[in-house]
Amino acid sequence: MKRQQGFTLIELIVVIVILGILAATAMPKFADLQSDARLTKIQGARGAVQSAAALAHSMQLVQNLNPASSVTMEGTVVTMVNGYPTADSNGIGNASGGLADYNLSGGGAAAGDTITIRADAGHTLCSVTYTAASGTNSAAQIGAAPALGNC
Repeated sequence: MKRQQGFTLIELIVVIVILGILAATAMPKFADLQSDARLTKIQGARGAVQSAAALAHSMQLVQNLNPASSVTMEGTVVTMVNGYPTADSNGIGNASGGLADYNLSGGGAAAGDTITIRADAGHTLCSVTYTAASGTNSAAQIGAAPALGNC
C-alpha cells in the first residue's frame, strides 16, 4: 500500500489563515513601538533638562555668583540668567550634555525665553519646553512630557 506524504491543500490554507489572523492581531502592537520610543526619548530629555537646570542653579549658589554669571560644568561653560541656564544651546543645552540627538527650536539668552526640544523634527507635538527664569526669585519652567498620542 502507498502512504500519503505531505500536506493537503486544505491543511496548508488553514495554516496560512491562522498565521494571517495572528499577524493581524500582533501588528498594531509592533507598529506602536516607534511612538513609544519617541515618548521615552523626550521623557529622557525632560529629565536631563530638569536635572541640569537644578544642578547649574546649585553650582551658582554654592559659588556665590551673580545670577547672570556663567558657571562651568565638567569643563563646559553654561550661560545663566536669573540664576538658571539660558534657554539656548549655550545655556540649558550645555548644562544637559548638549542635546545633540534632539531637534531644538526657539530660545534665547534673555529672561523668559523658551526653547522647544523635540525627539525629531517630524513630530512637532512630541516635545518639551524649557523657559528661562523670568526673575531672580523665580525658577526656570520645564513643560510637561507629552502624551503618547502626540508622539
